Amino acid sequence: MVSTESLLHDLNEARARTLALLANLTDAQLMGPKQPTLNPLRWEAGHLAWFYEHWILRHLDQRAPLVPHTDTLYDSTSVAHDTRWELPLLSMPDTLAYLAAVQAATVERLTTRELTERDAYFYQLTIFHEHMHTEAFLYMRQTLAYPAPTLPACDTAAHDAGPWPGDVAVPGGRVQLGATPEDGFVFDNEKWAHPVTVAPFRIARAPVTNKEYLGFVNAGGYRNRAYWDDAGWHWREAAGLDAPIYWRRHDGNWQTRQFDRFEPLAPNTPVIHVSWHEANAFCRYAKRRLPTEVEWETAAAYETDAGGALRPTKRRYPWGDLAPSRLLANLGYRRGYLDVGALPEGDSAFGCRQMLGNVWEWTASEFLPYPGFTPDPYKEYSAPWFGARKVLRGGSWATPASLMRNTWRNFFPPERNDIFAGFRTCAL
Repeated sequence: MVSTESLLHDLNEARARTLALLANLTDAQLMGPKQPTLNPLRWEAGHLAWFYEHWILRHLDQRAPLVPHTDTLYDSTSVAHDTRWELPLLSMPDTLAYLAAVQAATVERLTTRELTERDAYFYQLTIFHEHMHTEAFLYMRQTLAYPAPTLPACDTAAHDAGPWPGDVAVPGGRVQLGATPEDGFVFDNEKWAHPVTVAPFRIARAPVTNKEYLGFVNAGGYRNRAYWDDAGWHWREAAGLDAPIYWRRHDGNWQTRQFDRFEPLAPNTPVIHVSWHEANAFCRYAKRRLPTEVEWETAAAYETDAGGALRPTKRRYPWGDLAPSRLLANLGYRRGYLDVGALPEGDSAFGCRQMLGNVWEWTASEFLPYPGFTPDPYKEYSAPWFGARKVLRGGSWATPASLMRNTWRNFFPPERNDIFAGFRTCAL
């Protein structure tokens, strides 16, 4: 059971991050151009307020809406995506006032009542929902080439940690894929742990770096049909790409755009903003493959006994059960991308580095329900997307640390290259 104090801290932290990411943008930037992978930031802000109000003030307490007609504006399940630019949205000052009013009411409710398990569930659901949207705010700002919000001071030495090459061997065995009730709050697509047999495999110690991916680009990988499956080749032709979307060659050198600025391509940071199709094509070029999500979770969460067999227990995080910190994982929008050799204290038992943080990792697996799946109260979170997306694991530098654990499943269509996603590979 979480405490009132921890929920209050998390509520305030989430809101502070939201407001910081919305600050210093013009009215035009807050709306932005209509694109299929984006929402207007002004709409997103109103949606956050609506989500808290819907699940806590209205669902739990049956209160009347604080602002009339918000269901017709901010309910993402019923408001068609392409209409969100034309709706009579609240002005930005009124949107911020709506956020503040809902926040005040949720805080007042939290601090004046005895916390029940049911209340705690919905507070965590809404806080984690805001966390996911703040990461979306960042990749939307990246997509639209808006200025980067100010990062706190970072450990610059960690940016020069270099590569972390090679594979580790993971024995086969019977593992439990997914979360258990003892894990506390988890999303419905993590429920519940079930036995899966995994064959022995070899997985990379670190995600693929810019330098490694540049070899694929320089070898003509984007023009060689042999490296792409049919869907991937169709996507590449439609996208018209010969390199990752934010790369460019300038004065003979490769650069990458980070928010509104081009910077030299850092050789040992993970390749990022690549689609599943690009990751899969690289694997064909490198004579490698993407890990399945059960392989990824096994490498992250399990360890071996003295005889070399997998132990039956799982770790909550790759390094153990200690909560994430700056020495263990690059999470929480506290630093930019780090070299893949950074943060050795966060290694898994098998020696895989940065399995949480720095960059989301595509897996080979389709996003499918676990056996016996039943949706949680927010029914639209997982069920509509089964079979149409690929699973990503591990979180990125922009993912709040409180979201992450070894069982957390992200899911996006294979063509998405705007998110903070890269990949690691397995031996064939």
